[in-house]
Amino acid sequence: MEFREIQKSDDPVMAGIIRDNLKAQGLDIPGTAYYDENLDHLSSYYLGNRSERYYCIALEDDRIIGGVGLAGTDLFDNCAELQKLYLSDAAKGHGTGYELIRKIEDKARELNYSRIYLETHTNLGAAIHVYEKSGYREIEKPAGVIHSAMNKFFIKEL
Repeated sequence: MEFREIQKSDDPVMAGIIRDNLKAQGLDIPGTAYYDENLDHLSSYYLGNRSERYYCIALEDDRIIGGVGLAGTDLFDNCAELQKLYLSDAAKGHGTGYELIRKIEDKARELNYSRIYLETHTNLGAAIHVYEKSGYREIEKPAGVIHSAMNKFFIKEL
């Protein structure tokens, strides 16, 4: 498995992986990443401010099998938000999610963040398991949450 920063040519593949995952879990609804303005142009968003954003792509045999993003958030002091961690069906169950989380946590440290926050949904049980096993602890819903359909919130000190 290889990892690299997102490129413009990755945008349609990652948008498809994200939408397929959300639809399969009944989350192709407003208030989720399914309807994010920048979903079809992830590279523009993440490459647009490299001092506080990053998106990591996972590849297997030169095929995109998933990705995860990171962006600064003002919900908490010196905090980044883990965003859009999604895998292709073929990549699930092989540890790829854990690898992507480690990569994005390393990048967060490099960008001098001291904690990472994330939003998810009870429908995404496998993802919640991965987050908890990776050291994220559940917190109350913070004020200012953008994805209004999300109902589970986690944070991790780095």
